[in-house]
Amino acid sequence: MSNKTLAIIKPDAVSKYYMGAIIEKIQSAGFKILACKLTKISPEIAGEFYAIHRERPFYGELISYMTSGAIVPIALEKDNAVEEFRKLIGATDPKKAEAGTIRALFGTGIEANAIHGSDSDENATREIAFFFSESEIVMINS
Repeated sequence: MSNKTLAIIKPDAVSKYYMGAIIEKIQSAGFKILACKLTKISPEIAGEFYAIHRERPFYGELISYMTSGAIVPIALEKDNAVEEFRKLIGATDPKKAEAGTIRALFGTGIEANAIHGSDSDENATREIAFFFSESEIVMINS
């Protein structure tokens, strides 16, 4: 069980200025922010991050979407972080997401669903390291 996970506030939510409201929900759910930045990624960087999906039919659209605007990667900490964060963000399709989840509140479609969350402890470790160096991670109260 990992105590860390990665969130990415996606371009649709950034362009609609939902970052503050989303971060408020994350912190209210007991997650500590270890690192956070506003950035824009190139198609090459997005392709590297989403390499696991390279053979899937939606890969090209995913790369195009994730490079269409600014994103906010956030390294988070909490007991059982991956599972707890997946509950907080809700189902991939905002229309099927439980009321009150981030995707139900801020998402508009399967792709434009406001936020990414790591789907396993292994991916959380890899994804955090992809966006943040060890020196950028700030351990609060440790």
